[in-house]
Amino acid sequence: MNVHTLLTGWNFMRGLRLVLGVIFLMQAIEMRDIITGLIATFFLFQAVTNTGCCGTNGCAVPINKTKVDDIQDVAFEEVKSK
Repeated sequence: MNVHTLLTGWNFMRGLRLVLGVIFLMQAIEMRDIITGLIATFFLFQAVTNTGCCGTNGCAVPINKTKVDDIQDVAFEEVKSK
């Protein structure tokens, strides 16, 4: 990981993870709680590496690669019931 990755690509979720990580870290230090410290480490790791639960853009919806020119007209036939 280089410094460029740390300084670019900041969005709302990455900032929220950083804020939550710092809050949990302060709480862990104040209460001397290991579990809260692990949660803080998890959030801080996600903020620093710009990853989520699925990795970078792992949960993103795939881009539709169908071109508009390739779409053909579809003929519909009306079906009536008795």
